[in-house]
Amino acid sequence: MQEIKEELYQLCTGFINDRIQNAEEALKQAQQASIDDTKSSAGDKYETGREMAQQDINRNMQLLIDAKQQKALLMGLSTNAITDVVKNGSLVLTNNGNFYLSISAGQFMVNGTSYFAISAVAPLGKLLMGKRKGDAFTFNQRNYQIKELI
Repeated sequence: MQEIKEELYQLCTGFINDRIQNAEEALKQAQQASIDDTKSSAGDKYETGREMAQQDINRNMQLLIDAKQQKALLMGLSTNAITDVVKNGSLVLTNNGNFYLSISAGQFMVNGTSYFAISAVAPLGKLLMGKRKGDAFTFNQRNYQIKELI
């Protein structure tokens, strides 16, 4: 099971690296569009175009900052740590799904089994935090029981 945890960590790392790369590329394009618009616009159109370009730059900058924060959180996780309590970095196997508490990266398939990478601040992540093997809880009208904690 430790190998699965390592594989999920690598998949999350690839996911966040792609987000960083995409945000950096979008930021460069928005900055270039702002420069190009400045060269060819005049009057009110100039101000509107410039504001829209600035909004794109700000949005992409925020996406980049968020992605880098998620990467920092991910880098702080240990794939070797085994605890008896759910925390960041835990792999939690339940009767209604398998969850890797790390970053919100969605669903991954490893060896034909589905795992969801979720954040500890996501609603389900908050419910899982601090739970132990055998604990039960309800989320979205579904009953969960923790079968394994890695």
